[in-house]
Amino acid sequence: MRLGSVHPSDTANNVAVDFADALVPPDRINESHLAFLVTDDEFDGILARLKEQAITYWADPQKSGEGKINHLFGGRGVYALDPGGTVLTEFITAPYPYC
Repeated sequence: MRLGSVHPSDTANNVAVDFADALVPPDRINESHLAFLVTDDEFDGILARLKEQAITYWADPQKSGEGKINHLFGGRGVYALDPGGTVLTEFITAPYPYC
């Protein structure tokens, strides 16, 4: 099912990969965004590792809430960049209502 500019692709192991290529401006084509739906326990572990390794994280994809998490849709969420600084990775505990 196509949701606006997002093109979901379901895999055989029940993982959904959503492609949103149309949302990436041509001058930022090397930037990517991955999102993972995780349990509360997994989120706690991820956040603890980010803090232990002094990895910068944000509450939003615009990177304006440094060192904070969000509480969207009754869950928690956090964003961090990969070591190369090009992939914005999102970890959320509650799915977005439109996904």
